[in-house]
Amino acid sequence: MNSDDSIKKTDPKKKFFNYILKLWLLWTVMLALVIIFFYGIISEWYGPMPTFEELENPKSNLASEVYSSDGVLLGKYFIENRSNISYRHISPNLINALLAIEDIRFEEHSGIDERALMRVLYGVLTGNHKGGGSTLTQQLAKNLFPRGRLSKPQLVLRKFQEWITALKLERYYSKEEIIAMYLNTVAFGHNSYGIKSASATFFDCSPDSLNVQQAALMAGVVNAPTRYSPISNPDRSLSRRNLVLSQMYKYNYISKDVFDSIKQLPLGVSKYTMRDHNQGLATYVREYLRGQLKIWCKTHYKPDGSPYNIYKDGLKIYTTIDSRMQRYAEEAVREHLSLDLQPAFYTHWEGYTHAPFDFEEDEAEEAVEKIMLQSIKRSERYRLLRLAGTPMDSILLSFNTPREMRVFSWQGNIDTMMTPLDSIRYYKYILQAGLLSMESRTGYVRAMVGGIDYQYFKFDHVVQGKRQVGSTFKPFLYTLAMQEGEYSPCYKVSNISYSVELFDGTYWTPRNSGKDRIGEEVTLKWALANSNNWISAYLIGRFSPQSVRQMARKMGVKSDIPAVPSIALGTPDLSLYEMVGAMNTFANKGVYVTPTFITKIEDKNGNLLERFVPEKTEAMNEVTAYKMLKLMEGVVESGTGIRLRYKYGFNNPIAGKTGTTQNQSDGWFMGITPDITTGIWVGAEDRSIHFRTIGLGQGANMALPIWALYMKKVYSDPSLGISQGEFDKPLRDVMIEFDCEKYDREHQNNSMDLQEGDEV
Repeated sequence: MNSDDSIKKTDPKKKFFNYILKLWLLWTVMLALVIIFFYGIISEWYGPMPTFEELENPKSNLASEVYSSDGVLLGKYFIENRSNISYRHISPNLINALLAIEDIRFEEHSGIDERALMRVLYGVLTGNHKGGGSTLTQQLAKNLFPRGRLSKPQLVLRKFQEWITALKLERYYSKEEIIAMYLNTVAFGHNSYGIKSASATFFDCSPDSLNVQQAALMAGVVNAPTRYSPISNPDRSLSRRNLVLSQMYKYNYISKDVFDSIKQLPLGVSKYTMRDHNQGLATYVREYLRGQLKIWCKTHYKPDGSPYNIYKDGLKIYTTIDSRMQRYAEEAVREHLSLDLQPAFYTHWEGYTHAPFDFEEDEAEEAVEKIMLQSIKRSERYRLLRLAGTPMDSILLSFNTPREMRVFSWQGNIDTMMTPLDSIRYYKYILQAGLLSMESRTGYVRAMVGGIDYQYFKFDHVVQGKRQVGSTFKPFLYTLAMQEGEYSPCYKVSNISYSVELFDGTYWTPRNSGKDRIGEEVTLKWALANSNNWISAYLIGRFSPQSVRQMARKMGVKSDIPAVPSIALGTPDLSLYEMVGAMNTFANKGVYVTPTFITKIEDKNGNLLERFVPEKTEAMNEVTAYKMLKLMEGVVESGTGIRLRYKYGFNNPIAGKTGTTQNQSDGWFMGITPDITTGIWVGAEDRSIHFRTIGLGQGANMALPIWALYMKKVYSDPSLGISQGEFDKPLRDVMIEFDCEKYDREHQNNSMDLQEGDEV
C-alpha cells in the first residue's frame, strides 16, 4: 500500500476534525459576540440603562391626591390619573387573574421565562404563534422605561435592554413588589393608570374589594386597553374577560362551577365614571388649591434639587375640608337655588323685553347690547377666533349661527340647538352663589362652595370674586363703638337723619330704608339688627372712615377700602373669603385667624414635607368681641335675620348679619355660632341683573336660607360634634346689660328713685 492510499484513508478524519474545530470556533465567536453585546448593553455602549437609583425610584407620572380632614379622597391633580398602592391592598382575585392570563410561571422564573421564549421562537419558525414571551417583570421594565418611537433595529436593542432591566428588577425587588409595581404602572384606558385609579373609574371601588369577575375584566384589559375597553368595545371585553376566567379555571384558581356561573354575568360597569377635574366633591376647593400648590412647588425641592410637580410627583395634600360638611354645603346651595330662588327669578322677569337686565327703557337696548358684546369678548370662542385672525364681522356671524351644544340646567344638562349668543343670554339668567364655612378656633375651612357647577361656571365667588358687601360691613363700624367705654349694645341714639361733612365742605346724608321708630330713641342693638342707615351715619361721624378701614385691616380685610363715609353702608367690594375670616374674629374672642385650607403635605412615600399652622393676630379684646356677638344676636332675635327663628326653627344662639346692596344686586348673610362661622353670597354674573324688589332681593331671602339649610344638615349629624350651646363669655366679668328691655326698666326705676328723692 502506497502513501497516497494512506492519505486518502486519513482525509475523512481530518475533515471531520476540521469541521468540529470550525464549529467550535464559530460557536465561541458567537458566544463572545453575545457576551460582548450584553456587556455593551450593561456598559451602556448602545444607550443609557436605568441606574440602581432609578430602579429604586422609577419615574412615572403619579397623580397628587387631595384628602379631606376625615380621610376622603376629594380629587387628584394629574397628567396621568395614576396612584400607587401596596401589594397588601390588592385583591387576591386580581393577582390570580393576572398570573393566569399573563405569566403563570411568574413565581418560578427570574425575570425571563426560557420556556416562553422557546414557544415564541417555535412560533416564528413554524408560523404557529401561541402567545408572547414577555414576563410580567419584562412588561414592568417596559412600563417603567417607555420605548418611545423606535426603528426596528432600535426596538430589537431595546428588547434586550428590557431583559437586563427585568433581571435587575428581580434582583432588587420581591415578587410581591414586582406585581404591585406592575399594577401601579399599567394603563387600563379611559384616563386610568394603575389599578387604584382603574378600580375607582370602572367599579367605584378599591383594588382590595375586586371580585372574581371584576378582577378578570381588569386583568384582560391591560393587554390592549382600547381594544378590550368595557365601555367602547363591550363585546370584545366580555370575550376577553371570559378567556381570563377560563385560564383561571385551567390553573385551578376557580372551580368549574364558579367559572360556569360567572362567565354568564354581564360586565358590571354600571358605576363607570370618567374621573376629571370638573367632577366630584369640592371642585372649587381643588381648583383654588391647585393655584396655591403650584406656588408652593416653585419654592420646595426634591432630593435631586428639582422643584416638586403637583401633576407628576404623587404628593399627598391633606386639607381642612370635612367631606360631610362640604357635601351638606353643596346640597344646601343646590336646594335653595334650584327649588326656590331660581324659579322665583324666572317668574319675576317673565314677559319683560330686556329681561333679566334692569335698565330704564330708553337706555336698555344700548346697555344690554354693550354687556352682550363684552361677554362675547370674554368668551373662549372669541379668543380662539381672534387668535386665528378671524375678522370681527365673521366672529359675530359665528356667534349668531345655531349649533348643537350642551347647557347647564338645575334639572340636568340639556342637549339643544342654540346660537352661542343665545347661550350667553341664557346663562345671564342663572343666579350664582358662594359659601365659606370655617371652624372658629382653628381657622380650618370645613366647607367651600365657589359656585353652582364647576363644569360650566369656573369663576370662584369665594376667593376670586369681590362684590359690594352692603350692611354686612356695618359690624366693622360697630366694633369701634363697642371698644369705647361710652358705648354698649343698649346705648341709645335718636333715630333721625344724620349728615357727615366731606372734605369739600358738602355733606353726605344717607337715606334710610326702614320707617320704624323714626324720631325715637333706639339702641345700637336695635339699629344693627334692623340695618338702620341713620345710626350708621351717626357712628361714622363719631369715628372716621380711616379708623373703620384700620379696624377692617386688623380683622383680615386686605382689599382696598376707600376712606369715605359711605363705607358705613357697605359700599366696598370685598371677597367672601375676607368677610368670613373677619366675622369669625368675634367668635374667636377677638383674635383674627387666617382661613386655612391645608394642614400638611407629604411626598409619595408619606414623608412630611410641610405642616401648615394658621396665622393669628389680636384684632380686639375679648370683651369687645363678646359685645359684638350680643349685638349680632339681635339680628336673629328680632331683626332682618328673624326668619331663622320663625321659619327654620333655630333656637340656639346665633349671631348674624344680613346684607343687601344697591338695587338688590347682591345678597349676603353671615352666620356665627360658637363652633362655626359661615358666610353666603348670592347674585348674578352682572350687577345689572337682579330682583327688582327688596322683598325678593334682600340678603334674608337670597342668602340666609342657604345658611339655614346647611346648618340644619350640620346639626343633624352628631358625628360632627357641632355645639348648639352659648357663646363663651370673657374670662373677666363683663358688667354690661345685654337685655335692653331689662336695661330700660332698670334705668326707668333709677330715674323714678331720683325724682322721689328730689321731692323729699
